[in-house]
Amino acid sequence: MELLLQGLAKVWGDPQVLEITLFTLQVSGIATIISVLIGVPVGFFLATRVFPGRNLIMSVVNLGMGLPPVVVGLWVSLLLWRAGPLGALGLQYTPIAIIMAQGIIAAPIVTGFSTAAIGQINPKLQMQIMALGASRWQLIWLMIREARLGLLAAVIAGFGGVISEVGAAMMVGGNISGYTRTLTTATVLEVNKGHYDVAIALGTILLLLAFIVTALLTLSQQKGRYI
Repeated sequence: MELLLQGLAKVWGDPQVLEITLFTLQVSGIATIISVLIGVPVGFFLATRVFPGRNLIMSVVNLGMGLPPVVVGLWVSLLLWRAGPLGALGLQYTPIAIIMAQGIIAAPIVTGFSTAAIGQINPKLQMQIMALGASRWQLIWLMIREARLGLLAAVIAGFGGVISEVGAAMMVGGNISGYTRTLTTATVLEVNKGHYDVAIALGTILLLLAFIVTALLTLSQQKGRYI
């Protein structure tokens, strides 16, 4: 507790800490949104279609849900290095690189949860909706509403996966002060410097940030039970 108080005393009111916190929320939020835009449609397709190769795709999705972040960071780095396929874009060690890596980490998580959520809907409901003359888009919207609790769980899991990530962010972002430094990479840096009090304080801020966002999503999820 003494270390925590000492660390908070050092970082309290520090503009750089506020900047890092806002940057962490920004990149993690964007990565989560991208993963939702990819994961929910793919999850809907996998949950409502039977086709050759579906089990293979599901195996890849399930593998991706437990994919080590450092592996993602390595492959994204290979793509973005100057000699890599996307090297001409100059994205290595930029916020966009971090968003790319975190989006890749979160997308399988959101896809897996979305597939499970939509797959639990009674198949007869889809037939009943179509029998009532609903259009394709109306069917999709109604099924998403029916699975909204599980889909919000997918968003929570995806956000939790990216905001706590450190390996990929450090590999593709470089942990550059004032540019690509996140709360996780800043915590690692302070530990390496032996400033454990500051590291504990940054870790506490990270936990509070994750809790606040997750709590808001959870409140929205539980409110949805009564809509």
